[in-house]
Amino acid sequence: MTENKVLLPLVAIVGPTASGKSALGVKLAERLGGEVVACDSTQLYRGFDIGTGKPTPSERSGIPHHLLDVLSPQEEATAGGYRQLALSVLDGLRQRKRLPIFTAGTGLYLRALLEGLADVPQRSEELRERLRASIEEHPPGHLHRVLKRLDPEAARKIAPADEQKLIRAVEVCVLTRKPVSEVLRAGRKPLEAWHVLKVGLMPPREKLNERIHSRIDIMLEQRWMREVQELLDSGLTEDSKPFDFIGYRELRAVLRGEITLEAAREAIQQATRRYAKRQLTWFQREHGVRWFSGFGDDTAVQAGILEWLHAQGLG
Repeated sequence: MTENKVLLPLVAIVGPTASGKSALGVKLAERLGGEVVACDSTQLYRGFDIGTGKPTPSERSGIPHHLLDVLSPQEEATAGGYRQLALSVLDGLRQRKRLPIFTAGTGLYLRALLEGLADVPQRSEELRERLRASIEEHPPGHLHRVLKRLDPEAARKIAPADEQKLIRAVEVCVLTRKPVSEVLRAGRKPLEAWHVLKVGLMPPREKLNERIHSRIDIMLEQRWMREVQELLDSGLTEDSKPFDFIGYRELRAVLRGEITLEAAREAIQQATRRYAKRQLTWFQREHGVRWFSGFGDDTAVQAGILEWLHAQGLG
């Protein structure tokens, strides 16, 4: 039972792509006797290495890393599935008395781990087809008005143009016969037996964009294009989920002769900048984060974070 377990520390590093989360995770693990646990929906997949920013063996510096390369490209990554994998890793770290250090790029997965997930029904393709047909048959805003009748609270949070979220919200309302907002509040089981310390990296926006551009250039120099070609040559179909990741879809277009490499580079840079902005928006809403200005591979930033963690009782 939870009450018989001693609360052990868990460090979660959050921040946008290219902010140095992986480097910081390794440094903290070296200094505090920890192991790194990736919290990234793209790094779960085997074979998709360069474009997902997966740390190389040399970058891991001998520190054990968990939840990398655990899914085949044909499998579907979900927040619930990630939570189950992470809980299993945490059990092993607890037994070995090692500090878990999560490097979190996917905010939803971290929230699923820490706060739990609601017991929502599986998708109903039949119902979804009916809802899509309803959208086509009615004037704009129809599905939003339907949701407003079923769950005014949820309707206030979803834009009338966001068809994907509207369909899911109405779907849950219909299948459970309850407001989706009520379903999402109920049944969550938060993480127990761990004392969570959240550290956030917030580099200056201009410098982050420069780092993003530079990292993409390095990735392209590191045979990223060849990685994509080898994945296609291995027999993977192009509808495999990881081929939709930023960069992989653009480089597929280059290989098909649809765009130039330079056009792909610019598209990848732009998409990555936008993704970093969305990550920051998400993590700034995360409760209890101690933010640090700068990159995770900056020794001064690392020292400041270690000092803060020592003040929280670590080390």
